[in-house]
Amino acid sequence: MNVYVPFICLALGTAAGWRGLPKPVLKAFDALTNLALFALMAVIGLNIGVSDTVMENLGSIGLRCFLISLAAVWCSVGVVWCCEKTVMPLEEIRLQLAREQRVSAAAFDQTSEDGGARGGVSPLVIIMPVCIAMGIAAGYFWLRGGSLEWLDTALTVCLIFLYVGVGVSLASNKQVFGYIRRLGLRVLFMPAAIFTGCLIGGFAVGLLLHVPSEWSVLSASGMGYYSLTGAFLTENYGIEAGTYGFIVNILRDVLTVAFLPILIRISKGSPIASGAAGCMDSMLVPVSRFVGPELSMVALISGTILTFVVPVWLPIGARLLG
Repeated sequence: MNVYVPFICLALGTAAGWRGLPKPVLKAFDALTNLALFALMAVIGLNIGVSDTVMENLGSIGLRCFLISLAAVWCSVGVVWCCEKTVMPLEEIRLQLAREQRVSAAAFDQTSEDGGARGGVSPLVIIMPVCIAMGIAAGYFWLRGGSLEWLDTALTVCLIFLYVGVGVSLASNKQVFGYIRRLGLRVLFMPAAIFTGCLIGGFAVGLLLHVPSEWSVLSASGMGYYSLTGAFLTENYGIEAGTYGFIVNILRDVLTVAFLPILIRISKGSPIASGAAGCMDSMLVPVSRFVGPELSMVALISGTILTFVVPVWLPIGARLLG
C-alpha cells in the first residue's frame, strides 16, 4: 500500500464524521469496520498459509522464531510499561482530561468494542484468532501454488475500509485531539521504548538459543515489518537468516491478536507495544478496539515512526552486529 493512502483514508473518514453522524450511520460504520477487520485477519492467515517459507520451516526453526518473537513482544511491553509509570503517563493524562471535561472515567473507557477489558468478553477476542486460523488452513490446503496476486489487493481493500472507519471514530471522539496535544512530544517515548524492548528481547533469546545475534536482534527489531526484514536478512546473511526475519515478524502480528485481552489488563500502552510497526497498518484497528479512540492516535503515530525506522536501522544494525 502506498504510504500516503492510510493518511488520506483517515482524513476522509475524519472529514465525513466531523460534524457528527446519526447513530444508525455510526452503527453501520462500526459493523462495516468489524467485517473488514475479520476479513483482514483472514487475509493475514492466508498469507501465512500460502507461504512456503513459513510453512516449510515451522518444524525446523519455528520454535526458535516463536520464542524470539515472544521475547520481542514482552520486552517491548515491559519497557513501555516502565515509561508509562514514569515519563509517559498515558492513563493519568486520559483521566485528567476526563475530569476537566466533566466526563466520567467510565465513559472514556467505552468504545464500540472495548475488547472485554471491562466486564465480559468481546466477540473480537474469539473471532479474530479464529479468522487467522481459518485463513492459514485455507491457504495451506487449497491456495498454495495458485495465483496469489489478489491477496495484496484484498489486503489493501480491507485496510482502506478500516482506515476510513478509524477516521470516523476519531471524529466522533474529539477528545482524542486534546489528548494528543496534552501528551505532546512524550508520545515519542512510545516508539523508542518499543524499539529498545525489541533489541533486548532479540539479544537475550539469541544468546539462550545460540542463534547468531545478528539474526535474532535484527529479526526482533523488524517490529512486524516482515517483508523488508526477511528480504534484508536473506540478502545479507542467507536464506536461513531471512526465514527468521520473515517468520519472527509474521508471528508478531499473530501474537498481538492472541494476547490483546491480556495486554490491555497490563496497561493502555501494552497493546501498542505489541503491535509495534504494525500499528501503522494491519494492527491499527485490532489494537484501537482495545485501547480506545484516544490511544488509537498514539498507536498510529508510533507505528508510523517505527515503520520508517526499520529500513534505516537494519543496515546500521547489521554493521554494528557484524
